[in-house]
Amino acid sequence: MKALEEDLRPRGDITTNLINSKNKIIKAKIIAKQDGVIAGLEFCKMAFKLIGKETVFIKKISDGKKIKKNKIIAEIRAKIKTILIAERTALNFLNHASGIATLTNQFTKKIRKKTKICCTRKTTPNLRTLEKYAVKKGGGYNHRYNLSDEILIKENHISASNNLKELIKKAIKTKKIVTVEIENFNQLKQIMGLKFKRILFDNLNYLQLKKCLKLCKNKYQTEYSGNATLKNISQISKTGVDRISVGTITHSAKSFDTTLLF
Repeated sequence: MKALEEDLRPRGDITTNLINSKNKIIKAKIIAKQDGVIAGLEFCKMAFKLIGKETVFIKKISDGKKIKKNKIIAEIRAKIKTILIAERTALNFLNHASGIATLTNQFTKKIRKKTKICCTRKTTPNLRTLEKYAVKKGGGYNHRYNLSDEILIKENHISASNNLKELIKKAIKTKKIVTVEIENFNQLKQIMGLKFKRILFDNLNYLQLKKCLKLCKNKYQTEYSGNATLKNISQISKTGVDRISVGTITHSAKSFDTTLLF
């Protein structure tokens, strides 16, 4: 509702109010203007439903499915005013989620089957639920949802603590999943043998990553982060790392292109 209110405060849709037949029931279609993966249909539907309870929203494709340019995504039957008022907010949700799903799918096509593409917390404020949902529909996986889910010991935690081993031991006692970020081989050697789940290798080059993975093979789940792109994701995956976290899929995905026509 907050997204709709952005368009309606303080005086509503002053353009649609000029139409005499605004309460007439009509049909509209949402059409894809590019190839891609669809996500966010329930968010799109809800935008129309919140404006007009009379709305009938018929999906022509399911979230997570691929669509071709010029194909119909959904049909809507509602009052003219309902469609005109909700249109932009509904399409904003659909286009944003589908853009993320489409980009995520492009990443998943370039990796080994063993490797998982994961999103991060680099999400749009208040849209994390939508964005992480879209990642899954594109074939990716969710990292922790927020700071309460898992323990991730990063560079600044290590600097603030001054004792990495003690920090990890405290983390293990919480019974939460523990991930430790590592920036070099020497740092990795310091923590080998401690019983936690995952090591995150941050911004290592290809050779450094392979060296570290060889040392901790089968002892920890492994993850890589740091400027992963469509150009280098295949090479990173070939190292055998279990997961690659990619902030790009949520913070830089291009909006999917659709149109709504009566």
